[in-house]
Amino acid sequence: MAFTSFLGRVLFASIFILSAYQEFNEFGVDGGPAAKALKPKFGVFTSHVQSHAGIQVPEIEIKHLVSAAIFLKGIGGILFIFGSSLGAYMLIIHQLIAIPILYDFYNYDNEEKEFNQLFLKFTQHMALYGALLFFVGMKNSFPRRLHKKKVPKTKTG
Repeated sequence: MAFTSFLGRVLFASIFILSAYQEFNEFGVDGGPAAKALKPKFGVFTSHVQSHAGIQVPEIEIKHLVSAAIFLKGIGGILFIFGSSLGAYMLIIHQLIAIPILYDFYNYDNEEKEFNQLFLKFTQHMALYGALLFFVGMKNSFPRRLHKKKVPKTKTG
């Protein structure tokens, strides 16, 4: 059972680790292709947040956002493999930030091609988010094993 659990965590975390590795290799000086794809989506997201919620979003350089995503996915994925709740929380934070920005299907009409593609990716990443929440919930629901102290046997005789 322990090996199966470990293998499952490796396969699950590989999504995040491989993504972080690819973004790291392509990062360059300006953040690479990830920053170029993220910049317009982040602009739309911040304008929505500012107009609908009235919250002023601070200016963030996109390459810093990409490097934070690389860190959260890479380190979080590695820690998750070893069963760390901290790793799961790092991946949860990444998903909470990335999902509404990257998969903005709500900005498209239902008949547009982009709507279906973004909605499909949105639901897939929500499933990953749900699995992370399940992991944290299950990890916290089991009581930690208390090691019983061995009582030395008394010698008779």
